[in-house]
Amino acid sequence: MDTARVRYYPEVSGPRRRAVLADLVVVALVALFAWLGLTVNDTFDDAAGLGRGVQEAGNSVRLGFEDAGGLLADVPIVGQDLDEAFTDAGAATGGNTAELGEQGESAIEKTALLLGWLTFALPTLAVLLWAVPRRVVRLRRLTAAGRVLAGAHSAERRRALAMRAAFGLPYEALLAHTPDPFGALADGEYDALLRALFEDAGLRPPSAVAHSPTTSSGATSSRR
Repeated sequence: MDTARVRYYPEVSGPRRRAVLADLVVVALVALFAWLGLTVNDTFDDAAGLGRGVQEAGNSVRLGFEDAGGLLADVPIVGQDLDEAFTDAGAATGGNTAELGEQGESAIEKTALLLGWLTFALPTLAVLLWAVPRRVVRLRRLTAAGRVLAGAHSAERRRALAMRAAFGLPYEALLAHTPDPFGALADGEYDALLRALFEDAGLRPPSAVAHSPTTSSGATSSRR
């Protein structure tokens, strides 16, 4: 067993499936929030078309006045004055309207971008603040368990780990592996207790422990 290896997922199939499913749910939620953010941005960004329409209308008015002034520029004596007057009028009316439309378009686009980011960032941050610390705690516990439970081969170490299982695990976890946990501990039959300990930690037990037979009820009754 590699004691230095960081264990990201349990080695036991049930806990491993649950851990993988939990990570997939977090990834799916982040993807959903990203899609919602883009949708909100696109929806509000469509409203920027109003600003673009006002901008185009203002430019049309301004160009109309300028064209009219250009036509009157050849009028003797007052042509140049008329041209300047129409140009100024176009700038004062259509030009201002176009500028207002451009400002409105820019404001709507910035608002759409802000709302899109908020729609994505706020729920994503909430999910990550909830999920990541728990994921880190599980990762540290799993890695620490792998280091502590490594090398369960010597008789002294096997007994110490068996005692940890008998005195530390819930009764239902012990009974899933042996009908008499404390009798097995007293008789030096540690394999079932070790299997319970490794399973509770989310790790595969050593092959010698994993393939040893579970203490039978007959053996239990003979100890009594």
